[in-house]
Amino acid sequence: MPSIEIQVLEGVFDAEDKASIITRVTEAFGSVAGDTIARGTSVRILDVQSGAWGYAGNILTTEDALAMRAKG
Repeated sequence: MPSIEIQVLEGVFDAEDKASIITRVTEAFGSVAGDTIARGTSVRILDVQSGAWGYAGNILTTEDALAMRAKG
C-alpha cells in the first residue's frame, strides 16, 4: 500500500506535532484515494540533522526552520 515519507529538520516538531501531521496526511491522502487505501497507508517522519539540509544552495538549521515556522 502507499508509503509517504516526510523529512523535517530535527527539533522543529515535537511528538504531538508529528502525530497530527501523520493523521492529517493520512486523512488528506484518503480523501483522494479512498478509505480502503487510507487504512493501508504508511506515513513516516524522518528527522534530518540541523545543518544537513540545503535549500537553493543555502544550509538550513533547526533555528532557521523554527524562525520560518514562527512566521506562520
